[in-house]
Amino acid sequence: MLHINQFHELDTNRDRPVLVFLHGLLGNGSDWQEVIHRLDEYPCVVVDLPCHGNSCNQHPVSFTHTCQLIFNTILSQVGSNRSIIIVGYSLGARLAMFGLANGIFDRLNITGYFLEGGGFGLKDDNERQQRLINDRRWAERFKCEPIEQVLSDWYQQAVFSSLNREQRDELIGRRAHNKGSAIAEMLVTTSLGNQSYLLDEIVRTGKPIHYICGEKDMKFFELAKQSRLSFTSIKEAGHNVHKEQPEEFAQVIRTKLIQLEQTL
Repeated sequence: MLHINQFHELDTNRDRPVLVFLHGLLGNGSDWQEVIHRLDEYPCVVVDLPCHGNSCNQHPVSFTHTCQLIFNTILSQVGSNRSIIIVGYSLGARLAMFGLANGIFDRLNITGYFLEGGGFGLKDDNERQQRLINDRRWAERFKCEPIEQVLSDWYQQAVFSSLNREQRDELIGRRAHNKGSAIAEMLVTTSLGNQSYLLDEIVRTGKPIHYICGEKDMKFFELAKQSRLSFTSIKEAGHNVHKEQPEEFAQVIRTKLIQLEQTL
């Protein structure tokens, strides 16, 4: 079972869906606090993914196993009848999509998904192989080098190009508590090189899905435009929208949930 925390107790506002938040690589459930604080009309649950936070001793075997851990944790905390909305960022968004596409979450009453900056997968086998090789190189560094040194290089990657020096330093400080060997394990297990292409499958499910990305995050902005999904791009934000613009992020969720509730 993964570690989980509740906010805005589940027993209150029982007519509202429970929002379940899944963080990204190197993060933990506390990453969502600024957003959750702004959504106090909804009961919220945050999950620490395997190898992260208070779930650091949980070891992922595969995408399927990781999603089964998420499923079991949500089922034990929320049950199978209560309406659930999944909010996933980056790795958390990819796991949400994998669980949806492969029917792992079918026994949960999930009525909608918000996906922030999550990759749908790579169609080309060669691209997947190259990504896996690249992630294994990073994993070796996380295992063998001081984590602050690896993080300094990690946040120089193109996907984080919108960050300024102060933002990078702040992220490095917040992420340096992670155990390098655990991050390496999760990075390889859930590499895009090990992920199937999920977009077509999640569209086929017919589930309400809304994609969120930062206007400065050009890679994922283009993915969102081409995806056929409903999406919102948020100004003055890069890859980590919920951290850079928590008020706007929370407002997108609130507005879309009100619209969804009117259709149910």
